Parts: sequence; C-alpha cells; structure tokens
Amino acid sequence: MKQITFYSLILVLAVTISACGAQQVPTVSAADVQHTAEAAAFTMVAQTQEALPTSTPVPPTPIPTDTPLPTNSPVALPTLDATVPTVAPTSSGGDPCATRVLSYSPKGRETIIRIANLTKTSVTVSVYLNETAGAGECGYRSYTLGKLGDVVITDLVQGCYNLWAWSSDNKVHVNASGFGCINNSDKWTFEISENSIKFTQ
Repeated sequence: MKQITFYSLILVLAVTISACGAQQVPTVSAADVQHTAEAAAFTMVAQTQEALPTSTPVPPTPIPTDTPLPTNSPVALPTLDATVPTVAPTSSGGDPCATRVLSYSPKGRETIIRIANLTKTSVTVSVYLNETAGAGECGYRSYTLGKLGDVVITDLVQGCYNLWAWSSDNKVHVNASGFGCINNSDKWTFEISENSIKFTQ
C-alpha cells in the first residue's frame, strides 16, 4: 500500500510537471508582420511630416506698370570747365549787387578771364563784378578749383572785378583776395596764392 501511494505520488508529480512544462511558442502570421511594418512606416512618415517647417506662401509678384518710380534727381547747375558755381553770399547793406548772381549772358563788351590756382589745395573762388556803366551788370559767381587747377571764363564782360579765394584744408591754409579792372577783350588772368590774388594781362 505504501508502494502504491508512492507511485501515485510520482504519477501526480509527473502529470503536474508535464502540465507546467514548456509550452509551444505561438507563431505569427505573415499578414500580421506586414501590418505591423506598415503601421511603423506610417508612424515614421507622420512624425517626419510634423518635423518639417511650414511653408511660407510666396508674396505676389507686383504687376508692372507704366508709371515711373520717383527719383531724387538734383537739378543740374550750369558749369564752366571744372567749375562749380554756387549761390551768391548775402549782404545786409543797400548794394543790390551784393546778393545778385551774375548772369551767364551778361550785357556789355565781352572779355576772357582766366583764374589760376597756384596753391597745393583746392579752393573756392568768389568772383564779384562791380556794377558796369551803361549796362548795369553786376553780381557774384563762385567756382571750385582743384589743386594747381584753373578755369577760363568766356561769358564775362569788361569791368572791375573783386576776387576772394579760400580753402577748407587744415594743412594748406588759403585766404586771399585781389582786384582788377578789365578794359578790352584780351584774356586777363587772376593768379591765386595762399595770401593774395595777382591780376595780370
């Protein structure tokens, strides 16, 4: 009896052990693998799309028109050779010629004036024609002359002229003046040095 019980116990143990033993590994179908791969691929595409920057719409192209664009074009001032005429200085006195710009076609007997800059810097020259007898021409003109430069003026008339020249150069200081009266159509010359303006024919 003891033996039967022992065998019974062994049998129960064997059945229990076999029941708890290794179970068969479940198999996955090919369709399940394919669906899993597709789901993973769709997830990656969606995440990639989310990471892309949003596209900014391109602004519309302006339609061309025949209307010209506005420009900032300065009005050209009359010039002679390398000269730059400027506005006449003002005066508080009663002289009407002190604030007048000398005409570029003055009335009177014509002459030729050359202004020569003998200095080593550019200068501004103010030319003043005293009122002429008969024609009543008078006024200022200004010119800028480069270093050792000159200008020949062919649209002036005979009369008496005052000239002033100055520079803005800190190294070569020019502050000069001169005077001369012209009584014929020959070419007359005003030579500018640092301290004076010499009048010659």
